[in-house]
Amino acid sequence: MSDLLERLRGRGWRMTSQRRVVAEALDGDHVHLTADEVHARAVQRLPEISRATVYNALGEMVSLGEVIEVSTDGRAKRYDPNAHHPHQHLVCSLCGTIRDVRPTGNLLADLPAEERFGFTVSEVEVTYRGLCPSCA
Repeated sequence: MSDLLERLRGRGWRMTSQRRVVAEALDGDHVHLTADEVHARAVQRLPEISRATVYNALGEMVSLGEVIEVSTDGRAKRYDPNAHHPHQHLVCSLCGTIRDVRPTGNLLADLPAEERFGFTVSEVEVTYRGLCPSCA
């Protein structure tokens, strides 16, 4: 069973067959699928699943904090099941490929006090941009 399925079960999320195939579609490393890509994967396992069901399940997983919704440069939102492992994203500026990266150091500590403007900073989100090997 995938880490995401285990986490959802642990949260008491009712595991219908539709919800299960949506969660299973998100299984894997560096997964950042659009809702349409999740739907396409889910249809392979459960042909009658609707787009609305996929969107609803994704929304619920995001609300539970078990999936991260990633938005980049006006492209379609992508869904990242790696919600419980701190990481940042590396995004290809041409094709939109997204990879998880884990920079070393403390990104929160790297922001000097005078640049915090009195904010109490609780989290950091960094997006690295460039060209993937296919587009370079």
